[in-house]
Amino acid sequence: MDHDHGYKLLFSHAEMVADLLRGFVKEDWVNELDFSTLEKINGSYISDDLRERQDDIIWRLRRKQGKQDEWLYVYLLLEFQSTVDWFMAVRIMTYIGLLYQDLIRSESIKTGEQLPPVLPVVLYNGDNRWQAPANITELIFPAPGGLDRYRPQLNYLLLDEGRYHEHELAALRNLTAALFRLENSRTPEDVQQVLQALITWLHTPEQDSLRRAFTVWLKRVFLPGRMPKISFDEIHDLQEVHSMLSERVKDWTKDWKQQGIEEGKQIGIQEGRQIGIQEGRQEGRQEGRLEGEAEFFLRLLERKFGPADEIIQTRIKSADSQTLLYWGERILTAQTIEEIFEE
Repeated sequence: MDHDHGYKLLFSHAEMVADLLRGFVKEDWVNELDFSTLEKINGSYISDDLRERQDDIIWRLRRKQGKQDEWLYVYLLLEFQSTVDWFMAVRIMTYIGLLYQDLIRSESIKTGEQLPPVLPVVLYNGDNRWQAPANITELIFPAPGGLDRYRPQLNYLLLDEGRYHEHELAALRNLTAALFRLENSRTPEDVQQVLQALITWLHTPEQDSLRRAFTVWLKRVFLPGRMPKISFDEIHDLQEVHSMLSERVKDWTKDWKQQGIEEGKQIGIQEGRQIGIQEGRQEGRQEGRLEGEAEFFLRLLERKFGPADEIIQTRIKSADSQTLLYWGERILTAQTIEEIFEE
């Protein structure tokens, strides 16, 4: 199971969609939504050129406006890629057009009626921060004179998980925030804290399906990515994940640390190859490996404590491999960023 299918499973539950809207859409109209009306609709439709889209999740719910209610469609576009898609706004415009075509074709909207509003949401969990334009207008060259009024305008809501800090996510009693915390976690202890919260929140019988969905995502997507040598086939519940983590926390910490070192080496090798083509293969590999280790350490540091200032970044970039490894071990137990660099 890949990230796309894992997230599709989780966001097929109304509670996840409701918490996403409540916790991460900071707009007044969210207070007008009737979350009891959340309804998942068919996310598979065929465009006029017969290309089919099945991976996206579409929900709708009622929004009170004056004395009347109206449907609001929430379009969840699940994106899990290593690079930022600069033209995402073009894709969003296309998908919303297909959604509207489907509503017209199915006669959900009759001639003379207005189309419902749509909230397009892009969930992104890549390592690099998202820099692509969120409005299609920014991708189109400004036309001269009166032609500019024909330039389309369409925004999407980006939820870049890596931009959220642990302290702001932990303050929310929110299932989507818990998911983001797991994605951003750096140690087994971090995972334990989130698991304990999920166990507490998802304890009622009517939440069994969502509890199972989190368990499936953990055992098939999240945990194998962190500890590929361990089998999780015998785990069937969140409490079992929590218990296993408690029993093997030392071994798991070692595995996570080793994985981080290996990832850093791979980054370094890739950087080194690029430099080596220009300045010499051996020298390039050595320099690239050190740069890669520094880059990976900085990434771990910012995931746990937030953006580092220029002084810390400079100190990291000038450190040798042994110092970076020593600081990397301190990340596992440090409560503040200052503790890592204490002499």
